[in-house]
Amino acid sequence: MASETPAAARHRREQLRDFLRTRRARLTPGDVGMAEGGRRRTPGLRREEVAVLAGVGVSWYTWLEQGRDINASAEVLDAISRALRLTGPERAHLYVLAGLNPPRPGGARDAPVTPELRNLIDAWTPRPAMLRDRYWHLLAVNDAARTVFGYGDTDHNCLVTFFTNARYRDLHVHWASVAPDVVAAFRADAAHFPDDPEFARVVEDLSAVSPEFARLWARHDVGDHLQAVKAVLHPEAGDLVFDKTVLTVADRPDWHLELYNPRPGTGTGDRLERLTRVRIDAPA
Repeated sequence: MASETPAAARHRREQLRDFLRTRRARLTPGDVGMAEGGRRRTPGLRREEVAVLAGVGVSWYTWLEQGRDINASAEVLDAISRALRLTGPERAHLYVLAGLNPPRPGGARDAPVTPELRNLIDAWTPRPAMLRDRYWHLLAVNDAARTVFGYGDTDHNCLVTFFTNARYRDLHVHWASVAPDVVAAFRADAAHFPDDPEFARVVEDLSAVSPEFARLWARHDVGDHLQAVKAVLHPEAGDLVFDKTVLTVADRPDWHLELYNPRPGTGTGDRLERLTRVRIDAPA
C-alpha cells in the first residue's frame, strides 16, 4: 500500500482492533464447531479460540487485535478470515486495515450473466454493447455489436475475433495500427494473474492460428487500454465512429461492460438509426 502518516497508521490500527473484536463477538463456539465451555462473560469467541482456528499464536493474535504495530502476511490474514467466517468484502477490508493491498476479487468462471445485465446490454441497441471477462471472453453481445462490428455466432473471445474474424478486420478502419496496442493491453491484463492458466491457453491457441498475433506477442510490449475511439467502415452505413466507455461490474470486478456511443459531429448517430431501420424493415 502507499506510504501513510503515523497518525493515519494509528487510526488504521484502531479500526483493525474494533473490526476484529466485532467480528469475533458475532460468532459462538457452536458456529465454528467448538464446545461451548460454560458461561461467558462476553458474547462471541475468545481470542484463544480464534488463534486456534487460524493456526496462529495466541499472543500474536492478541497483539493484532490490540492494534499493535505488527506485520501480517496474506496467508495469515486469509487464515483469520476463515476463522472469523468473513465475507468477501470483509476479507478485503481486513487486508486494508492490516496495511496490505486486498486480493483481487474473482468469482466462478461459469457464473451466469444476470438478467439485469442482459437487459441493459440489449437496451443499449441501436448502439453497440458487450460484456467480457478478464480473459476477454465474450459473455454477452447485443445485436447492434454484431451488425456494426461484425461479431458472429462463433466469436467467443475479443482478442481471438480481432485476429481471426475476416469480417471484423475488414470493417475496422485502423486495424493494423491498433493491433500492437491490443496485444500490449492483453499482456498487461494477463500479468495481473501469473498463475491463471486460462490466459496461457488463449495465447497458445491464438498463436497457433495467427502468425500476426504470435509476432506481436513475442515483442513483450505492455500497455493500457487506450483506444477510446472505434471507427468502422460499414458496407451499408458507411463511416461509423464511436466513443468507447468501459465499466467494471461492481459485484463482478473481473467483468467489463463496453458501451459504444456515436461520436458527436460525425453523423454516426443518423447513419446508425438508418441502418437499424433498414434491418428492421428488411423481409424475413
